[in-house]
Amino acid sequence: MTIPPPPALPPEPPVRDMTVGELRALVERRDVYRAKAVFELAARAAADDGAANALAALSRSELLQNDRLHGYVSLAWAAITGLLAAETPHARDTAYAAFADLPPGDREQFLTYLRVEAIEDAHPRL
Repeated sequence: MTIPPPPALPPEPPVRDMTVGELRALVERRDVYRAKAVFELAARAAADDGAANALAALSRSELLQNDRLHGYVSLAWAAITGLLAAETPHARDTAYAAFADLPPGDREQFLTYLRVEAIEDAHPRL
């Protein structure tokens, strides 16, 4: 029995040219390129409070909390990491609030992943 090849992926969306609302919609509709949209929002979070707010909201969704990139690392963690890396007061405050909304087991694993005792000690770089 031969396994057929997987279907071709759709063309990559131009995430750098998309608005924050379009990026958020890309994630919410479970598009195959949703991680690219999350990372684009993270890249904008330092200069755009709207992108930071979108990341915070998305990180609280079950969709991102259950969307595992590999192992136990979720797309919600990627969103919170992007907020922390933005290093603005607004982005960090939203990251702390989003972190607090993670399930308890995820919070502990996330701190271990970041190699910190407390979320306030995390200063990741993208």
